[in-house]
Amino acid sequence: MRTDTEIMTLILQIADNLKAEAVALSGSRINPQTQKDEFQDYDVVYIVENLEELISDLSWLNRFGNRLIEQHNLLGHRYLYLMLFEDGNRIDLTLCPKEHIQEWVDSEAGFKVLKDDKGLFEAYLPNPKRYWTAPPSEEEFAASCNEFWWVSTYVVKGIRRNQMVYAADHLYSICQQELLKVLAWQVASARGTVDIGKNYKYLFQYLPAEQEKEFSNLLDLSSLEKVTQSLFSTMKLFNCEAQKLAKKMGFAYNHIEAKKMMAYAEEKLSNH
Repeated sequence: MRTDTEIMTLILQIADNLKAEAVALSGSRINPQTQKDEFQDYDVVYIVENLEELISDLSWLNRFGNRLIEQHNLLGHRYLYLMLFEDGNRIDLTLCPKEHIQEWVDSEAGFKVLKDDKGLFEAYLPNPKRYWTAPPSEEEFAASCNEFWWVSTYVVKGIRRNQMVYAADHLYSICQQELLKVLAWQVASARGTVDIGKNYKYLFQYLPAEQEKEFSNLLDLSSLEKVTQSLFSTMKLFNCEAQKLAKKMGFAYNHIEAKKMMAYAEEKLSNH
């Protein structure tokens, strides 16, 4: 496996060959809190003027090495090339036109400039606190609770209709995300604004180990029966954690709404 030094040298050499105006690194490799391991990507952007020329003939990608698999994506005005190499390294390379630097900056939590002879990045201030969580307002808390209980009805509907993917998707991507949000707010209410990371990846560093295990147990969505079990457990846990947060923050909590929605799920799914 090529070393960090070898990869970074290669990235800059190819940037020079392609006449990139500027080069920057983003993602986990610029975050000192991130655990270093062999799976970290090199999230790199080349700021270019000759975009059309570069995308018309992609043979230059071969200079990075032999690839096991790759994916090409168009994101707004940017082209993204995801590459996993035979030696295990992975580079996620973005080609960004000079006039659309702001678009790239807005998509990142922060970045480190590797090359910028013309000072193209100087006018753009990255937001290193993009994934930081502060204690909620009462309105934010109420909206989160309402979203959780409302979307739980979609999960119930999906289970009753034997639509496993529909039910599991609403449960994980919305209901359980609201649960994670409440847990993050609990941490923030005790510590102040904290960096919980993209997709809550640092959240459980701040919480007891048993809470991570409890949440992990909710993630078995391998059958409709498991989705149903997870829904009931997720509802119970959300209700408990939301009450704790409300009490700590001095917020109102709609106990009646929560009780009604848990009863609704029980009624509709008890014999399913």
